[in-house]
Amino acid sequence: MAISHESELIDGLTEALAEAKRKQHKVLFSEVVEVDNINPLSFYRAGREDYLGERFFWQDPAKEMIIAGLGKAEKVQAAAHRLRFNDVEHSWEALTGSAIKTGILQKNGTGPLLFGGFSFDHKKNGSSLWDQFGDNLFYIPTFMLSIVNGQGYLTTNLICSPEDHIQLFMKMINERDTLLNGAVISEPGKREIMEQREIAPEHWKDTVATAIEEIKKTDLQKLVLAREMRLVFKDPVYSEQVLENLSREQKESFIFSLEVGSDCFVGASPERLIKKTGSEMFSTCLAGSIARGKDKQEDDMLGNTLLHDQKNLIEHQYVVSMIEQAIKSVCHSVDIPRQPMLMKNRHIQHLYTPVKGKCDESVSIFHVMEKLHPTPALGGLPQEKAVRRIREMEQLERGFYAGPIGWADSYGNGEFAVAIRSALLQGKEASLFAGCGIVEDSTPESEYIETSIKFKPMLSALGGMLHE
Repeated sequence: MAISHESELIDGLTEALAEAKRKQHKVLFSEVVEVDNINPLSFYRAGREDYLGERFFWQDPAKEMIIAGLGKAEKVQAAAHRLRFNDVEHSWEALTGSAIKTGILQKNGTGPLLFGGFSFDHKKNGSSLWDQFGDNLFYIPTFMLSIVNGQGYLTTNLICSPEDHIQLFMKMINERDTLLNGAVISEPGKREIMEQREIAPEHWKDTVATAIEEIKKTDLQKLVLAREMRLVFKDPVYSEQVLENLSREQKESFIFSLEVGSDCFVGASPERLIKKTGSEMFSTCLAGSIARGKDKQEDDMLGNTLLHDQKNLIEHQYVVSMIEQAIKSVCHSVDIPRQPMLMKNRHIQHLYTPVKGKCDESVSIFHVMEKLHPTPALGGLPQEKAVRRIREMEQLERGFYAGPIGWADSYGNGEFAVAIRSALLQGKEASLFAGCGIVEDSTPESEYIETSIKFKPMLSALGGMLHE
């Protein structure tokens, strides 16, 4: 599927190269064109040979925005400290402030776009499990397919340096057309699991028991504790195979992947952290969960139980109160339902309260993320004390698990999910993560069962089994 608009492309590239030479500094060039509808997962798959380790994927539950990125035009990464959200934003603004853009402009989710995420805790990083990611990592893709409300757009992002010549970039444009022509649907691969083991489950239950006693005796109200499961496969697992399964099985979730070198963080999160489109802002309060039933009668019974369970309602209200306060600090009007409803996914149902707000278009999505992360659904209350106790008590390093993951464009729009129901793929191995909120009325065994249910989406996508 060749794209014929070479004159505008060459003019834009020439301008960007001239600007780079004049400033003696790199300049971002971005071109956006409409394309016929292409399956984004097919586009993602087509980039495996040349861009393995430099691919990302995003799909929101309504499929209003589906994005597949290939290649790394530029990386944005901040130091691991409390100003990391602000530092990433400033680096992004510096890149886009001088960018040369051609083709279609002002289209949400196209053009220069930053995709990536932050770790859960900037003070706990450095384990070998997450060494390819660091504390935070974002990049601008070289080639990006965006399906925005059903319409396809292809973005090409290039970094022009003072010494570059246009011939170099024309070769890359030809590679882009080859990628489009090679985008075909692939069959989900079968994976043979050699080993499936939970990491120190009894130690985790003991930690939960310790947390319960601490909550009873101190001002700690809630603590979220996570654990890990490790799978070993006969052959390497490719992220597109997992994404295809997640897209089919977890239709109500945010489907995401972020490849870095030989590793890939992939998942299907039901929980939006923040979405900003112009002056509209959205967040999600998601806390309190129960299994799905074997039939409609049992499913309705379980859902009704959850809606009236005081432990879960209290836990949910913690999240609502915190998110309401954060959103009201940046919005001039906020709409929050008074009672939670049910969000039903394939393996689990949750208490769910949507949040909508109106803000100034200048409000930064990174600024709002900083206010929201971590919500009580992923950390606990009081926030700082809960995060410190997680840092001290959990065996695992969460890395990007339970952190924000998503995208921001150069027009101030973006969306980030909370990276739960996720796994870290590492060649022939995968680490799965699941956590739950511990409160005074918790019991170690019930929380263990809850985390077992939360492993199900990724286990199913990877071909594993939940041992009941």
